[in-house]
Amino acid sequence: MLQANEIQQRYNHLQQTIGEAEQACRSSQDTPKEMRDCIEKISRELKQARDVMQSNDEARIVQCVDSLEDMGDEAKRISRSSPQMPAHLEAVVTRVHAELSDFKHKLH
Repeated sequence: MLQANEIQQRYNHLQQTIGEAEQACRSSQDTPKEMRDCIEKISRELKQARDVMQSNDEARIVQCVDSLEDMGDEAKRISRSSPQMPAHLEAVVTRVHAELSDFKHKLH
């Protein structure tokens, strides 16, 4: 299990990366609605996860990160299956997915 300060650092970094993904969605008119909805969902879930990340409840933290990582998988699937996905958005979605996957694997 990661230390509390490492969990908080990863959480803060994820917030920043999701913010970049939201910005990329807003700045491109070519963003598929499915992708926009998926990134917004991850953002909402991440904001709701703040209290969990600050708790010392290992089981809740793992469950929360697993759920976020599943959403990251979905975002990556959408980005790969959409022919009109803007390259910069695909790159940030790949980063979001990688960070969530790494976070999950460090917790398990």
